Amino acid sequence: MLKKLSERLLNMLKYREEMQSYLKDRLHAVTPNMAALIGENVGARLISHAGGLTNLAKLPASTIQILGAEKALFRALKTKGNTPKYGLIYHSTFIGRAAAQNKGRISRSLANKLAMAARIDAFSVKETDKFGETFKDQIEERMKFFTNGPKPKKNAEVMAEVLQELRQEGLYVDTAEESKMSEEPKVEEAPMETEEPEEKPVKKGKKVAPKPVEEEVAEEADE
Repeated sequence: MLKKLSERLLNMLKYREEMQSYLKDRLHAVTPNMAALIGENVGARLISHAGGLTNLAKLPASTIQILGAEKALFRALKTKGNTPKYGLIYHSTFIGRAAAQNKGRISRSLANKLAMAARIDAFSVKETDKFGETFKDQIEERMKFFTNGPKPKKNAEVMAEVLQELRQEGLYVDTAEESKMSEEPKVEEAPMETEEPEEKPVKKGKKVAPKPVEEEVAEEADE
């Protein structure tokens, strides 16, 4: 009996490792930026709770922040209490390492980065995890900033740097540049002049004036 139980436990551990490996491969293939930012387990739970990657990408950052804590939110609204600060993202390492007074700030910043990473993964053509790695560094800088650290970079600066790297690697092309490259120079053809047939003047015949009534009566009398 004990032997069967130990074998069953070993099989379950092996199955868990296989599932973890499969989940890691799938998340890095489908959502590389989310996987790099928050990990495979939390990313998969967020996608599952939202009903798909596209649905998650359509959600605002404020909804992603409390995704999974809907019951606590409605309870707080009903009792007029404090609303929850985080939902499923509580299981990320960032929230666990943050101080108690900074957990709400880190959760807002993390939800903001997750919203951008989900949209990039859902609607980008070429897969890359550079955005996720950069967003992860931003969260680390934000955590250091709350403990008297240097001021972190803004999203616009970080996105511009990543896009410049992708342009150098040939993984990103502006839509305006791509449309210019695809368009071929068109030769304008001069409109052909068509000769219209000349209209011949219509000859008008001489109008015969009607005879007066008296002359007609005189002619009939002579006859």
